[in-house]
Amino acid sequence: MRITLQRVSKAICRVDNEIVGKIENGLLIFVGFAASDTFEILHYAVRKCLELRIFNDENGKMNNSVKDIQGSVLVISQFTLYANCKRGRRPDFTQSAPPEKAKELYEEFLQLLKKEKITVQTGIFAANMQIELVNEGPVTINLEL
Repeated sequence: MRITLQRVSKAICRVDNEIVGKIENGLLIFVGFAASDTFEILHYAVRKCLELRIFNDENGKMNNSVKDIQGSVLVISQFTLYANCKRGRRPDFTQSAPPEKAKELYEEFLQLLKKEKITVQTGIFAANMQIELVNEGPVTINLEL
């Protein structure tokens, strides 16, 4: 499982020019699944995303989590996080989970996030999405779980 987190003051997901997900002050979470991933890793991934201290405290130090600031998350499924570009000019995605498995893992990831009583917005799985964001900091963190 690979996750790219971005600390944002605003993030919007559009599909066919319609807003399907929108947040302010929180995390934009891009998540990709490997063929070898299992449901067991999802609990750890949720805890890591929600408890990672990457938001500033009153002294300007990254000391708060998205939960601490009562922020929101926008979660986007992105199999391209598994692009292998070592050979040639065309990325290889053979390590990514097949769409059926990835969708199951993505849906369960979303359900676990929602159980944490945090506002969760999403894109649409496998859709052509346009993402707008204002990255604060900028802060971008890559997680390999």
